[in-house]
Amino acid sequence: MTETGAVVRTGFVDRVEHMDELRSLLADVTEGRGGRAIVVDSVSGMGKSALLRAFEAEAAASPGPGVCRVVSVRCQPSIGSALHYGAIVELLLQLARDQEVKQPGVFRRFLSFTGQGVVRSAPEVLSAIVPGLGALFALGKEVAEASLASGSMPFDSLLPFQQGAAAQIVDALLDLVRQGPPTVVLIDDIQYGDPSSLLVLDRLLRRLPGEPLGLVLSHTTDGAYVDGPGSMVEDLLHDWAKDGLLRRRALDGLPQDAVAELVRSRHPEAPPTLSEQLSRLTAGHAVFVTLCLEEWRPDAGPTVELPNSLSRVVEERLRLLTELDRELLMIGATQGETFLSRTVAEVKGAPHDEVMERLRLIAAQHRLVLPAQPPGWARLDASDCYRFEHSALWGVVYDQQTPQQMRSRHARIAAALTTGTMDGMPLERRLEIARHLRNGGTECLLASAEVHYGLARDAAMEGLSFAEAERHCEEVIKAVRDLPQQEESLDQWLVQAVELLLSLTEVRWRGQHQPAGGPDIDALAAEAEAAARRCCSPELAIRTTLLRGKTLLATQGLVPSLDKLRAAVELAEQHGDPVPLFVARVEYGRQVSKRRLADGLAQLREAERMYASDPRLGGTSDPVLQHARNLGEMQLGITLYDSGHLSEAQARLGRCVQRLRDEPLRAELPIALNYLAQVHMGLGAYEDAEEVLGEALAFEADRGGDSGWHAYNKALLAHLLIQQPAKRGRALELIADAWAETERTWLANLVPIVRNLYAEILLLAADEPGELLDQADRLAVATCVETQRSGMIRSEIAAHSLRSRILLRRGDTVGAQEQARQAVRILDEVGDMPALRTEEVLYHSAVVLAAGGVREEASVLLQRARREVDRKAEQVSDDLSRDRFLTRVPLNNAILHGEGVDR
Repeated sequence: MTETGAVVRTGFVDRVEHMDELRSLLADVTEGRGGRAIVVDSVSGMGKSALLRAFEAEAAASPGPGVCRVVSVRCQPSIGSALHYGAIVELLLQLARDQEVKQPGVFRRFLSFTGQGVVRSAPEVLSAIVPGLGALFALGKEVAEASLASGSMPFDSLLPFQQGAAAQIVDALLDLVRQGPPTVVLIDDIQYGDPSSLLVLDRLLRRLPGEPLGLVLSHTTDGAYVDGPGSMVEDLLHDWAKDGLLRRRALDGLPQDAVAELVRSRHPEAPPTLSEQLSRLTAGHAVFVTLCLEEWRPDAGPTVELPNSLSRVVEERLRLLTELDRELLMIGATQGETFLSRTVAEVKGAPHDEVMERLRLIAAQHRLVLPAQPPGWARLDASDCYRFEHSALWGVVYDQQTPQQMRSRHARIAAALTTGTMDGMPLERRLEIARHLRNGGTECLLASAEVHYGLARDAAMEGLSFAEAERHCEEVIKAVRDLPQQEESLDQWLVQAVELLLSLTEVRWRGQHQPAGGPDIDALAAEAEAAARRCCSPELAIRTTLLRGKTLLATQGLVPSLDKLRAAVELAEQHGDPVPLFVARVEYGRQVSKRRLADGLAQLREAERMYASDPRLGGTSDPVLQHARNLGEMQLGITLYDSGHLSEAQARLGRCVQRLRDEPLRAELPIALNYLAQVHMGLGAYEDAEEVLGEALAFEADRGGDSGWHAYNKALLAHLLIQQPAKRGRALELIADAWAETERTWLANLVPIVRNLYAEILLLAADEPGELLDQADRLAVATCVETQRSGMIRSEIAAHSLRSRILLRRGDTVGAQEQARQAVRILDEVGDMPALRTEEVLYHSAVVLAAGGVREEASVLLQRARREVDRKAEQVSDDLSRDRFLTRVPLNNAILHGEGVDR
């Protein structure tokens, strides 16, 4: 079996085992046994595409038309890895066309985006058919613009927009499938799949069971492709197979009987030894078998000498061409597997009419290229279009050039394709230009940086396609680093690219948990910071210093981060512009609260004063300032709560939440709801807290995707529910889910908090020593170790306190006392901490010490805890709330009655 149609032309030799598996999948889908997925793997040229086409033709010709439909799409080479939702757009178009036949006019608006418009604006195409997606894209674009402009937006609140878009697209796709007959979707060349399409496929695979939909992918496993995203796709396929979402089947060389069948069909007069030699020399490689058969002639005799490599076969064909024709084919191969006659002519500097004629003759006489339809972005170019008969042939022709010939031709192709400005140019064309620029050598570096940076911003803002945007950013950084040092714009380009890349990847920063091969975020931030200083731009210096503070927090911990964030505030004060000063002060105030609560309170109060008094801040609707204002306001509210000002905190956070509910973006709403729930819980308003957390979880569930704050809210709800014996099982399920989501998102400031909540919930759920207590101890120990590096003292204190309680339950009073004293010692050194109730640490330490017979020390701690409760009660403004605070909060009640401490 070999490739057919657009590739090497030959008869299909049935792959019995593989066709049987495809027929089985088709039968399962048709007969309502649920959908499943298969991947066909092989090196290039083994016949995967021919297998899919033969299966599609067989299904179309089977009895009972309309019983099952087969829809096929192909991920496009060269540009496919960066074209947002490319394969998914094509798939939806085909499904919608089928539905249009049954219900004329229903999808007319959607179908009107075919052709060039699809390439230019995939979000608009998708929005036309996916209910609600247009609003999600519009909202996500606003959030993305604010994120990229501010340098301080937590992308944890942005990534769910892309994941939510994928979920809505899958819903719409399945709706279309259900409106028609059972469907099998064939996706050829998945190695070219763009990240946004792969995200949709990931969700689709998880929905297949029970749906009238089957999925078949073909995947080329060798390295024959230029600029392919192969490793990422291979990792995904591995994970999908490991999770049982699909089955992988390898397509090896043709068996000897299949080679013999091909020989008989092509050359009935050939001697039997020919098929034996072909099988031995080609190892059944389908394309190689076909090419060798095309070279063989009956007058060669019963014994023939066959070339021992595919390259030799192609080289022999190329020798039959004139020198000019070989050069034209090499230029075409440099453009890609598919190429344009006009581009070849411009690169060669020859008349277009002459080049068109020569290419026509090559296609007609030499079986190397075939006429093809031009891609959508080139349909107005007045050009013939050709493609190589097979990608393996294209690769051999491309490799006939020297490295400098390749670079020079890529550069000239980029110039030939760049007609006019990039504004309004179809995305596919811009991607094609970018590909040639990055392969065009030193002369193209600056242009490559400019084009890729524009593509990165568009991918992030227009399509919420962050993985594609990251790739473009990496190309910018690579190009800028290779630029000669005397290039004036070098530093500015570097700063812009690094800032954008780090903003895009912020949600995945994992510090020392950084995945292998990921960017060194702090090294990048340091590089940008140094470049900003060389630019002598105060604005860039402030932004990059602020950014460096955030990478240090993720990689080295809170203390070095605070030094850098404080430096950003000082730079902004020297610069005198209130906008960067306000943004920097909010960020510093938020983080310094984790170390010194009073310092955080002072910074946040000053930021609030600035916003209220300066019209350049409060009198504008700038999303950057609105975002900083929202973060600052809610952080001030929770800092007041942590400082003991409960009523003021409740009022402030209540107003903040209400205002955020009425904003169009509501990006920070889950954080504000989390803080408000904490205050409600602190005041004993548990029903209100549960309602607020339910709102937060529902809000993020609608957006879709993982989120660190979604995990934290889930953990807080679990902590509420564990107090109710009837809901213990639900609480354990929730906290396990919350921790798994926290591990996936890994926001440095939330990880130890959720881990400690997990440990405490396990402690409260444990009826006796055993696995639950052991697991709780492991979690608390992990936090103690981690916080030594990260500097998150609040969580370190809480973890020691938790360990004291766990060890006491195990009967280890000596170890429990040691941990209790450690918690109090650190607390006395640093004072009140956020997300940590001082009275709770003091009380539990008192209980542990009393259990060990250290009554006097325990009594002192209990009295300190009572003073803390009394101090906070005085700050509660109304009698009803104060009474509830003192009587309904179990901790406060236990402190006031001396439970477990007093005799």
